[in-house]
Amino acid sequence: MKVTVIVLDSVGMGELPDADKFGDVGSHTLNHTLEKTGVQLPNLAKLGLGKIPTVNHPSPEDVQGGYGRLKEVSAGKDTSTGHWEFMGVQLEHPFRTFSDGFPKEVMDRFEAEIGRGWLCNLAYSGTEVIKDYGPEHIKTGFPIVYTSADSVFQIATHLDVTPIETLYEYCQKARDILQGEYAVARVIARPFRGEFPFERAGELRKDFSLTPPRTVLNALFEAGKDVVGIGKIPDIYDHQGFTEEIHTDNNLDGIEKTLKRMQEDFEGLVFTNLVDFDAKFGHRRDPEGYGNALKEFDDRLPEILAQVPEDGLLVLISDHGNDPTAPGTDHTREYGMLLTYRPGRGSVNLGERATFADVGATVAEALGVQWEGPGTSFWGEVR
Repeated sequence: MKVTVIVLDSVGMGELPDADKFGDVGSHTLNHTLEKTGVQLPNLAKLGLGKIPTVNHPSPEDVQGGYGRLKEVSAGKDTSTGHWEFMGVQLEHPFRTFSDGFPKEVMDRFEAEIGRGWLCNLAYSGTEVIKDYGPEHIKTGFPIVYTSADSVFQIATHLDVTPIETLYEYCQKARDILQGEYAVARVIARPFRGEFPFERAGELRKDFSLTPPRTVLNALFEAGKDVVGIGKIPDIYDHQGFTEEIHTDNNLDGIEKTLKRMQEDFEGLVFTNLVDFDAKFGHRRDPEGYGNALKEFDDRLPEILAQVPEDGLLVLISDHGNDPTAPGTDHTREYGMLLTYRPGRGSVNLGERATFADVGATVAEALGVQWEGPGTSFWGEVR
């Protein structure tokens, strides 16, 4: 049995009922992107995209997939929160954020561990922080530390100044410090290159996550299934529960590597994250770029569908929103996408799922693996 799950990172389906608590009333990543760009997504529409509540997209009469939307119950709107909930971890409290910078005791320990000073320690745009602090970093060699509205400690260094392995060592030292009362979801290596105003080396980004509680991935691994993480998926789960990890450089590379792995033998799960929607276009409030990325995925979708075997399952989901028309640069609190495909199976209304964890429960049941954690499987509805 082959199951493939692809996360269209940040492609939200409209505000959640509690969006007001997050300052995200009115957000709708998909609708607003399509309205701004006029992009059409005919292949996603064939799976039922236009039948998801509140989604404004034409829908063919002959839908060939399962469709619905996912409600996030965890207290957050970030990558780790959404992905952990997909695989059965529901968080009662959000990960801690440090929008005013990290406290002195943290930064003093970090400085002592890396043996040099640091720059910035403020909430900042990733592209702006290297413009504003890059020249000083080149002069001093001090790493640039910054955060965002997410629970992240980000470290940026120039590839000609700090070897990439040294940057990763800095991140691991920060990860070791940021535990307990100072725990953040992720420490992220953000290398950059070139001359001012510099360019981020996104293909060398690396996330150092907190270790999640036991997930569906662990259950699959323990049952002897293949668990293939593609893109930043293994990082998000601190590399727990995977039999294979495949790095990607961008969305198109992620699609190519997913297709290749789907064509090969495996018994279990291929789990992919396509991050460009979020990292390159959502945070940068670029509707045109976001729309083009959606079209690129839609154009390749028939190739992906062709690789789903008769007894296989494809699930397309999203982990939060990042409305490129919203104020600010933060994620938006939105429903997640849910589209499924099995060859020969027609239209299936999967409704509004009570939790993202329904995804993991479905994967477990489809693969015949016991899972006693959160989530209600929809395998019986799409089987």
